[in-house]
Amino acid sequence: MEIKQLQSLVAISEHGSFSGAAKALDTVQSNVSAHIGRLEKELGSVLIERSTGLLTDEGELVLARARRILHEVEDIDADIHSLGSSPTGECRLGTIGTTARWLMPSLLGSLARNHPGVHTTIIEGSTSSLLPRIRSGEIDAAIVHLPIVDTDLDVTELFAEQLFVIAPTSHVLAQHTSVSIEELADHPLLLAPRGTASRRIIDKAAASKGCTLQSQAEIDGVRLMASLVYEGFGAAIVPASAIPGWLQGDFVRITVRDLPQRVVGWVQRARPRPNRATLAVRDRAISVIDRHAPNQPGITVNSAPKSSKGTRGSSVV
Repeated sequence: MEIKQLQSLVAISEHGSFSGAAKALDTVQSNVSAHIGRLEKELGSVLIERSTGLLTDEGELVLARARRILHEVEDIDADIHSLGSSPTGECRLGTIGTTARWLMPSLLGSLARNHPGVHTTIIEGSTSSLLPRIRSGEIDAAIVHLPIVDTDLDVTELFAEQLFVIAPTSHVLAQHTSVSIEELADHPLLLAPRGTASRRIIDKAAASKGCTLQSQAEIDGVRLMASLVYEGFGAAIVPASAIPGWLQGDFVRITVRDLPQRVVGWVQRARPRPNRATLAVRDRAISVIDRHAPNQPGITVNSAPKSSKGTRGSSVV
């Protein structure tokens, strides 16, 4: 199995045809066809349907590993060439949208000033969608909601933020500035899906008070959940960063007594070790958060971020 064979497979998946792959790889179509033919012969499986240019199920399996292998090869080259100098190379960083809104402008600016040789690709998603992409090697690291129960991942806590209820001014809860979890249990709410980290925290807090929260709908995405509230669909429990300070509208923010904070952290694979570019982005992110998080309402930062393998601790800081 050769690198060129894997590069050809990835290029076909990205460009939709043998001719498109050849153009992207700056070669001729016959070379791409030959690489794929030898790879299929070696594996004993058809990887691409010639009539459509689409990958078969076997092709998709090989593709996932091929991308990871090619990323590692690129990282080796970048790490060696940046030894003794400022890091260079690519960092593929996933992030939850609420954190990205206030962190990314400052982080990307800091990287441009301090590490101009680092190219950063930002992928927005929910915690539940980003973690599998870290494990598969599709992305190098992610900023997600903790806790994460996976001993193959290294976790660094970054900051904690309060959880609030937001509701349209027409909602029955809008008459309150503060409510208890028991009072919330009387009203249907927009909640994160069962099994997600944020839902486990909220359900555990409710159970400790002997009640269960009612789900009006389950939404896997905090910004979408907040948008539904702003459109008048219902009330929701969201973190502080989901409510920009500049946002005005017909909604209210309500404090919930005895509701724990949400912890956000940096997550990366323990093995193989992240490239120097990714480690540089992590260090810049910690520095930027230390400076800017205190200006974000409802967000607090530990003086020294805590690291762990997986995360077995509490979600409250």
